Amino acid sequence: MRFKNYYCLIAGVLAILFAVTHAWNGHSAVLPTLLVNDIALDTRITFTYVWHIITAENLVFGIVFIILSFQSEKSKIRFAAWMIVSLLLIRLVVILGVTASYDVSALTNTLIDSIAILIYSVFIILGTRIKKESKEVNLTGY
Repeated sequence: MRFKNYYCLIAGVLAILFAVTHAWNGHSAVLPTLLVNDIALDTRITFTYVWHIITAENLVFGIVFIILSFQSEKSKIRFAAWMIVSLLLIRLVVILGVTASYDVSALTNTLIDSIAILIYSVFIILGTRIKKESKEVNLTGY
C-alpha cells in the first residue's frame, strides 16, 4: 500500500493531533471548571458532551483523511474534503458568532483557533487540487 495524496495524510495526522490536544485541554483545563456547584448538572452534561463531540469529529476527520491518502480516485477525495471543510468553516462561524454575541472584544481570544481552522481548510483544499502523475518519480536516481 502506498500513499497517493500526502496532503490528505498530513491533514489526517493534523486532525488526530487536534483531537488529542482538544481532549487533553478539555480534561486538564476546561472541563474541571464545570465542577463548580453553581452550574446545573444538565448544563455540565451538555457542555461536556459538546466538548467531546468536537474531539470525536476531529478524530473521525483524521481517520477519513488517512484513508483518503491511499485513494487515487479524485472524486472521492474531493467530496469528502469539501464536506469536512464545510463543517470546519461552519464550526468557525459558530465560534465567532457565539463569541461576538456575548462579547465582541473577546473575538481576539479566538484568533489562534480561527487561524488554525483557516490554514487547515486551505491545506485540505490544496489536497484536492493535486494532479495525478503519469509516471512514478524515482528518488534514488537509478
